[in-house]
Amino acid sequence: MDVLAMKRQGLSYVEIGEKLGYHPDTISKWVKAGGPPAARTVADEDRVVDPVWADRLGELLVGNPKLLAKSLFEIISAEGFEGSYPSVVRWVREQRGPRFRRADGASVPIETAPGEEAQFDFSDCSTWSQQVGLASTLWCFWMILCWSRWRTWWFTTSVDRHHTFEGVARFFDAAGGVPQIARTDRMGALGQSQGRRFALGPEALEFARYHGVEIKACQAGDAKRKGKVERPFRDVGESFLEELVVTGLPSSIDELNHRGRLWVDQRVHARTHRSTGVAPAERFATERGFLAPLPAKRFDTDYVETRRVHRALPFITWNGVRYWVPPDCLGQLVEARVPVDSTELTVRWAGAEVARHRLSSTTADVWNPAHRLAAETSALASNQRRHLRVVEPTDPEPPAPPTGRIDLGDGDYDVAAPDLTLYEGGQS
Repeated sequence: MDVLAMKRQGLSYVEIGEKLGYHPDTISKWVKAGGPPAARTVADEDRVVDPVWADRLGELLVGNPKLLAKSLFEIISAEGFEGSYPSVVRWVREQRGPRFRRADGASVPIETAPGEEAQFDFSDCSTWSQQVGLASTLWCFWMILCWSRWRTWWFTTSVDRHHTFEGVARFFDAAGGVPQIARTDRMGALGQSQGRRFALGPEALEFARYHGVEIKACQAGDAKRKGKVERPFRDVGESFLEELVVTGLPSSIDELNHRGRLWVDQRVHARTHRSTGVAPAERFATERGFLAPLPAKRFDTDYVETRRVHRALPFITWNGVRYWVPPDCLGQLVEARVPVDSTELTVRWAGAEVARHRLSSTTADVWNPAHRLAAETSALASNQRRHLRVVEPTDPEPPAPPTGRIDLGDGDYDVAAPDLTLYEGGQS
């Protein structure tokens, strides 16, 4: 910054200050002193981020270059670092420069009253999940109260209508009430776009009516209107998930959700929010009183379909796989139910549960072994008259050899008296 050369060119202190980003009085002071002061230098032994911690931070960045300064600060603080967060930020900026560029224009935050509005959306975490080998598809459902900035996360594997309703219902349960408006983007799971119009589907309208909430969709490209849920998504992708790579990966999505809840409570709800100046947990204690009460019964978000059992085969089909039902249900209409993110299929007939199966990953028929034997026995018994009986052959007794005499055996026998006159004539 050669302020003396600029002054010799005829520029005023104001013009030089505008070019360099300093106050005109500061430029005047520099010109009188013969130039800007030398940059302040600090010896390595006097630095807060000394060579030992600098090596550790460099090691973390080499292993995961996406880690943010706040994540690096949390990791080394747990390892014994006693310096401040700004000192870590300065070190990171020296290594890779500022994080954001200057905005093209100023923006004004949209203020809402307590209990007035909540915003929700999904974030695609599949790339990270595939890299760490957790799941091929992973989404994070996020919902936030706009006034208090109190929020919930929920990691799942689908963004269909049932999962969307489940995410919103979980947020209402956790918050203990319902806001006036639930704002999101033009989700295909909730309705259909027609030009600039977006019409909610009948299922979404029923969900909104059931909870007494108004679901509003933003116009396409209007990210600022939904900015309170868009901007915090950075915490998921840039902080929480990247920290897990260093601190230890979860073994399942259930564990991921558990650790996510702890992370939000400790790192978000308990700390002062930059915009409001108050911790979300403290503001939420006030906003909870402005929420409408929950319905008496929770909205049913399960996958529920009816199936007609075959008139001869005791099976129903679910996702291309046949599952056994009792023979009493032959030809009857039954209800098949699978809760969201569950691996269990329940079959009900006439209001009573008649079968329960774990969802199969193959196309083979799913039987209950004990019931299969009973079904086979019942099938054979019902068709007993149609089957031929098999009689085991027996060896006949061999005939007695001829002797020239008739053996009558022991006992008395009635025989006719012989005519002896025949024999007397022959003798004479």
